[in-house]
Amino acid sequence: MKIEKIIQLLEAKILCGHHRINDDINNAFSSDLMSDVLTLDSENILLITGLANVQIIRTAEVAEIHYLVIVRNKKVSKDIVELATALNMVLIESPYSMFKASGILYSNGLIPIY
Repeated sequence: MKIEKIIQLLEAKILCGHHRINDDINNAFSSDLMSDVLTLDSENILLITGLANVQIIRTAEVAEIHYLVIVRNKKVSKDIVELATALNMVLIESPYSMFKASGILYSNGLIPIY
């Protein structure tokens, strides 16, 4: 699924990574537990989380995750956007709950990690 389609489905806003809007994503993982994210051994995944702090960017960096959706209408700070930009990540904000965002993406063909 293209990033552009994810943004459309989630009525979301892209904060950085605009140049990667045509990238394809096959799998997604939803979690607010960054320790669970660190156990993932997959490539090219979308992380869906309700956390909106610098720890999500640092965790994504370690886990080699380049695509993040922040749900629950949480807003990230300018510093977080700058860090995600520097790390060549795609950062997206959605007003939907984690459950709704995950369900929409699953029903449109995104495959869960587990």
